[in-house]
Amino acid sequence: MISSDSPQPEPSQSLPDVYRSVPVKGTWLKRMLAFAGPGYLVSVGYMDPGNWATDLEGGSKFGYQLLWVILLSNLMAMLLQTLCTRLGIGAGRDLAQACREYYKRPAAIALWILCEIAIIACDLAEVIGSAVALNLLFKIPLIWGVLITGFDVLLLLGLMKFGFRKVEAIIVTLVATIFGCFALNVFWSKPDWSGVAHGLVTPALPGKDALIIAVGILGATVMPHNLYLHSSIVQTRAFDQSEEGRKKASKMATIDVILALGFAFFVNAAILVVSAAVFHGTGTIVNDLGQAHELLTPALGGAAATLFAVALLCSGQSSTITGTLAGQIVMEGFLNIRIAPWLRRLVTRSLAIIPAILLISASGGEDNVKILTLSQVVLSMQLPFAIFPLVMFTADRKRMGPMVNPKWMTVVGYLICLVVTGLNIQLLVEELGMHWVIVGAVVMSLFAAWVMFFYKGRAPVDDLAEAA
Repeated sequence: MISSDSPQPEPSQSLPDVYRSVPVKGTWLKRMLAFAGPGYLVSVGYMDPGNWATDLEGGSKFGYQLLWVILLSNLMAMLLQTLCTRLGIGAGRDLAQACREYYKRPAAIALWILCEIAIIACDLAEVIGSAVALNLLFKIPLIWGVLITGFDVLLLLGLMKFGFRKVEAIIVTLVATIFGCFALNVFWSKPDWSGVAHGLVTPALPGKDALIIAVGILGATVMPHNLYLHSSIVQTRAFDQSEEGRKKASKMATIDVILALGFAFFVNAAILVVSAAVFHGTGTIVNDLGQAHELLTPALGGAAATLFAVALLCSGQSSTITGTLAGQIVMEGFLNIRIAPWLRRLVTRSLAIIPAILLISASGGEDNVKILTLSQVVLSMQLPFAIFPLVMFTADRKRMGPMVNPKWMTVVGYLICLVVTGLNIQLLVEELGMHWVIVGAVVMSLFAAWVMFFYKGRAPVDDLAEAA
């Protein structure tokens, strides 16, 4: 493995077609507006159909009791996404590039495979969610909805030829639409605001099912691929490369993160609040997005149901765009190879569309909330493998220079990693049994020992570059 003492090679550009393409100049307000955008691209991953699934199920089963999980997850996300901006701005690396430079080839490849699995799981949720929304709004069969979703996201990503700000403008418009739809639905649902306040500040996990949903909420909120994505797209800004310029850029990127994820928190909380207010009191457990839409009509009226479907469509479309971009960043960063962006994006879409078609065919389109919730649990399982290197890299003064993390940020980052890992282990023990968890731990330990002590490959950068 390359240590932090090793000289760092000059990185290749992350997303080279849009690298440093957005000028940052003028007054403070103009520079701040120039930095507004990456946070919103990341935020859509925090309000994608996977979030809807966990929030709907959590609200219908447990009322407002899991709101604290959404709040805690969002605060975690703010810190982690801030670390991503620090890595991209301070070190000029995205997280995938940094992993490729630091870890030996087998470890880097393993991390890449885990990340690809997470992207597929996330993309699966987004594709299914968009297909369900098209079915609810236009009665398009789910299979055709899946195919349409794969096609239209490629068209939207084609807008990158006209500048990255065009993509950001589309995303901001979709986020604003989702926000508006759920603001109205919260108003119409007339929730118990005292229950909402209690659920936000009182940690509770009432049963095994609550743990599964809580882990799903965590996986749906703090998405591993977003950590790779954000550390890359923040580099689309052409900020001053001096030490002072990087510090100012980091502050502006942090403001962008806080504002954007604030919107995401409202949407996540609003979905759970509406579900709790409308379904929990009647004893109805929501396990299907179509079911939620159908039940909203008699409860809140047809307008509320339509807004639900519109917001779902916007959510699926926006998150598929960012998920596809993340797939490109991960492949280029970990493997140090370049393929045509449209080809990479086509591969990413195909890897989600094929399992989506199979699952819809097998289930008949029923129980999609359960499918989506399980996909988010997969994301949570992958989280520690992204969080740990992120915190480690941003705590390395030789890599980060003056942009190195303050001690408190590093400590909190590692604590988040421990909490996520602990929840995942507890869930695996309850679902699979302790013996399988031990087997998995032994296999991972043996792999790590082989990489560290027996693998004789050359420095990761040279090794991977030649392989490519």
